[in-house]
Amino acid sequence: MLRGFILSVHILLALMIIGLVLMQRGKGAEAGAGFGSGASGTVFGARGTATLFSKLTAVFAALFFVTSLTLAYMGTRSPAEATSVLERAAQAAAAARAAAPPASTGPAGSTAPASTAPAPQGSAPASSAPAPATTPPAEPPPPTNKP
Repeated sequence: MLRGFILSVHILLALMIIGLVLMQRGKGAEAGAGFGSGASGTVFGARGTATLFSKLTAVFAALFFVTSLTLAYMGTRSPAEATSVLERAAQAAAAARAAAPPASTGPAGSTAPASTAPAPQGSAPASSAPAPATTPPAEPPPPTNKP
């Protein structure tokens, strides 16, 4: 929630900086000369817009810098809660394993792993799924004797 708000402010600041930079007049360009050069009759005065736009650009650039650092800091921290379905499933499985009672107890009430003995050679593992059908191996082709 907070990250999305900061990201939207960050994008808005970037767009505002772009707009302000495009509206500013270069120091030597005198772009206003083509429009009659009546700068003394403007709302902000002869140099009012140049200083206002410069100050606003500096303020927006500083705020952009702060939001960049904040987003970088928030991106390096691991979230406290699971954000994806796989993370939630892993947390649920870990919680189920922790809450499950021990399967068997050995002498003196100590818990033993479920199966530590190796399975005999001829036995198949116990599973509820049917065993896959096996096909006999194909015979190799007879050798050819070419001189």
